[in-house]
Amino acid sequence: MLSGFYSFKYITQDDSPDLFFTLYLMLAGGVMGIVLSGDLFNIFVMLEVMTFAAVALTAFRSWNPNAREAAFKYLVVGSLGSTFVLLGTALVYGQCHTLNLAQISGLLSVNGINPTMTFAFALLFTGFGVKAFMTPFHPIAADAHAAAPSSVSVLISGVFTKTGVYGIIRVSYFLFKSMGMSSMQTGLVFIGCVSMFVCVTMALNQHDFKRLLAFHSISQIGYILTSLGLCSAIGIAGGLYHAINHTLFKGLLFLTAGAVLYATGTTKLEKLGGLARRMPQTAALFMVGAFSISGIPPFNGFVSKWMIYQAAYEKAAETGSIGYAFVTVIAVVTSVLTLASFVKVGQSVFFGELPVELENVKETPLSMRIPMWIMAALCLLTGVLPGLMQQYIINPAVRATLDYKGYIDAMMGEGYAAAHLADTVPLAEAKYTFAGAWDPAFWLVLFVIVLLGVTVAMMIGKSGRGAATAIADDKHDTFFGGEKNTFSQVGGGDLFWGFKYNFRRYLNVMGNAHSGVVNDYVTWGVIDLALIIVYCFIFM
Repeated sequence: MLSGFYSFKYITQDDSPDLFFTLYLMLAGGVMGIVLSGDLFNIFVMLEVMTFAAVALTAFRSWNPNAREAAFKYLVVGSLGSTFVLLGTALVYGQCHTLNLAQISGLLSVNGINPTMTFAFALLFTGFGVKAFMTPFHPIAADAHAAAPSSVSVLISGVFTKTGVYGIIRVSYFLFKSMGMSSMQTGLVFIGCVSMFVCVTMALNQHDFKRLLAFHSISQIGYILTSLGLCSAIGIAGGLYHAINHTLFKGLLFLTAGAVLYATGTTKLEKLGGLARRMPQTAALFMVGAFSISGIPPFNGFVSKWMIYQAAYEKAAETGSIGYAFVTVIAVVTSVLTLASFVKVGQSVFFGELPVELENVKETPLSMRIPMWIMAALCLLTGVLPGLMQQYIINPAVRATLDYKGYIDAMMGEGYAAAHLADTVPLAEAKYTFAGAWDPAFWLVLFVIVLLGVTVAMMIGKSGRGAATAIADDKHDTFFGGEKNTFSQVGGGDLFWGFKYNFRRYLNVMGNAHSGVVNDYVTWGVIDLALIIVYCFIFM
């Protein structure tokens, strides 16, 4: 709703706003149809409706060749994922003779899993993974986000990808519950960790605002997949909490990127700078989103990420596996690199020298700022009031995820599960509390005091300074370290030159893997499916 309100003014720069809002509502309707459907084939149909709308919206600015190319890639790879889902649905129907999710789950609980159903699980899991843009499908998301209107990117990143996660939850925790999620957890955690780390390192290497945000979207999806793979109440709670938080802070960040594009006509980092002087509200809102996604208290990303850290640590203590302890390390390092990349964006877009051609830039219209302020407020409120989120949203969602028998009773009638279903893996209870040194109210007050102090100090410093001395004629003559020797100067627009130089071999490998050729991505998809099939037959 907020991104739609944002679009009223934002989309006036384009032709056919009526077509835009038709496709926009189709995309929203497809999302709602997926989560409300209790039929596997209907989920596939709604998935196709949603994908069609997303592809069309990606190509909405058809005058841009990059938009047409991104839409084509999206169509091909999205169709591959849909094919996997359709084939898996056909195999399930052939074995169970029904498409009702409750009936299928009950039948599989009683009759067990045969090789055909294991193959169906692999197809469904991979198909929904494509929709979630999990690695190795993340380059498609980067192209789509960079080309689509920013208000559409909000839906694709914040909502569309979550339908893929929802499908994975339905398949792993509900439909094939009798397989035991414990047999899949290692694979899901591995995929999540790879998505986290690979995408955040790729984000550091980007020079386009929206493309950088796209890689961070998949990195944050990695957190969610990892937490679901931990198979504990606090892990699932952290993942679901992070899914909600990700919708808020990534939506906010994409809207700020859209505001920058609306005001300046570009999202290229090297063409921007100093916009905080012309767009102070947008700069402040960007900082809220950046702090949230980086897990900085008192914003919402801190709470959900901390729950994921704790879930991985507890899993390591419970199993004695050093691998789960390493998961905690990867998650923390990813957060640090996330913060580093947003320091780069903040310096390149909102601070530093203001280019001459952007001297007349103005703040965006009020109708575009209101949705951003609401999202920023929600990022803060969901961070300082985690107890309310836990009580009214997260706990019921965790119970619904774990209690598949309750869903079957709700669909088939009270007592159906007890009478017809075999006992399966015991359900974990969603019992956890927020305790320790983190007192949201105290930290909120402290944060406000520090923020006011910094603001006053900046105002005093600004009023006491004389006229600025012009040292350089070009903004690229600004260097972040104050070096005087020419050979040691590193441009302020590329704070992570040292990182890219030291990890150039890794980045070269990743660059070659992200070839931009759609045939390569389809090949990656088939290889990914083959690996998941092999994993399922070995460990399930």
